[in-house]
Amino acid sequence: MGYDMTLLKLAIKSTLNRKASVLLTLCTIAISVMLLLSIERVRHDAKSSFSNTISGTDLIVGARTGDIQLLLSSVFRIGHTNNAVSWKSYLDIKERKGVAWTIPISLGDSHKGHAVLGTDATYFTHYRYGKKQHLAFQNGRAFHNAQEVVLGSDVANKLHYHIGQQIVISHGMGNTSFHHHDDNPMTIVGILAPTGTPVDKTLHIPLIAVDAMHKPSHTQPMMIGKKPQQNDHAQHQHAEDHNSHHNEHDEHDEHDEHDEHGHPHGTLDSEPSDLVGSPNQITAFLMGFDSPLYTLQVRRNINMYKAEPLLAIMPGLTLRELWEMLDIVEKILLLFSIVVVLVSLLGMLTTLLATLSQRRRELAILRSVGARPIHIFALMSSEAILITFMGCLAGCFLFYGLLFTANPLLQSQFGISLTIGWLSNYELTLLGVIMSAGTLMGLLPAARAYFYSLADGMSIKI
Repeated sequence: MGYDMTLLKLAIKSTLNRKASVLLTLCTIAISVMLLLSIERVRHDAKSSFSNTISGTDLIVGARTGDIQLLLSSVFRIGHTNNAVSWKSYLDIKERKGVAWTIPISLGDSHKGHAVLGTDATYFTHYRYGKKQHLAFQNGRAFHNAQEVVLGSDVANKLHYHIGQQIVISHGMGNTSFHHHDDNPMTIVGILAPTGTPVDKTLHIPLIAVDAMHKPSHTQPMMIGKKPQQNDHAQHQHAEDHNSHHNEHDEHDEHDEHDEHGHPHGTLDSEPSDLVGSPNQITAFLMGFDSPLYTLQVRRNINMYKAEPLLAIMPGLTLRELWEMLDIVEKILLLFSIVVVLVSLLGMLTTLLATLSQRRRELAILRSVGARPIHIFALMSSEAILITFMGCLAGCFLFYGLLFTANPLLQSQFGISLTIGWLSNYELTLLGVIMSAGTLMGLLPAARAYFYSLADGMSIKI
């Protein structure tokens, strides 16, 4: 034990005596380790994020375009489709034999860079993610009328929104908004529980709200559950009820009349009304079937639909096609990171060999005080192992620093949520391979030092 500690101390002191070259070698190893771990984590978590986004959906139907483009735009909010599906075609396909449920979705609006999705009550009933998990509410409830909105958890946390607050939807996707629907403020009535999918970054509104906001003749604010001819009376009655609630709250301080933010509970506890309206078209719709046999049959019929050009895709198959397309990219990135690791280890080998001739007198002194050739071999090997270990350790710190920095960007831009946790078994295996490679690299200078003789070290060459 004492011999091992002495050898380790000698290795550390010898390494510190060559700070510049060792630090440079350590940095190259750290960067290569960070790159290798980052590529592996992004590859694994990207597949997990995409695979967990939608579950239990048999078909996704949209305007005829590419399979992958339809999947990315309708489910992952990446890109957009140029055409839409007519409402008439949706109603026709919805009534086909074997169809268990459908979820219409309408995209094209946003709020402060977050996508807005128009749908109906079936979305909260049938949409599933992960391992067929249902959507759950962290606070509040589903929307009941055209002036209510349900937020994903990330939207609520990032923008610090709460139940009862009013927001304005904008026309246009991403951060580019061409028109703000200021005449139609939406009241937040629900916040979904985190799912780790693009649902967390989405605002959900009824289809009737999307339809009303985009009608060319629409100039007046939408009323909640009221017919158009009742607008004036409804506004007057709502104002009287609102003042009455506030007066009662001031006189009696009864919390059951208002929520914690001062909004009347009547607004948030309204009964469900028409959530669809009469839209002309939607972006796409999701379908579930009673049997897989119906899935294949209806898919074929949709792809041959005569009324308009439509495309029906199976999410699982399309995801596999996406991974097959990206497989060559994954291999290239992995090969690139492996090459970087090898270059860094070869740099360490070069450094150790270059400094070996300068250390011949140092090694001869160690031999003169009793060190055996095997001790010299162990010392040189220990230095290589120590440098590789410190490089791997520094690379892990850089890796986690990169995760914390890049995670928000990947979430907002691509919907990829990186796991910030302990290293996986595969990642630990990669580190073990790097350590083994570093040890092997250190054997060559250690072997050369082993055969240096005491006389060779003490003699002066002219």
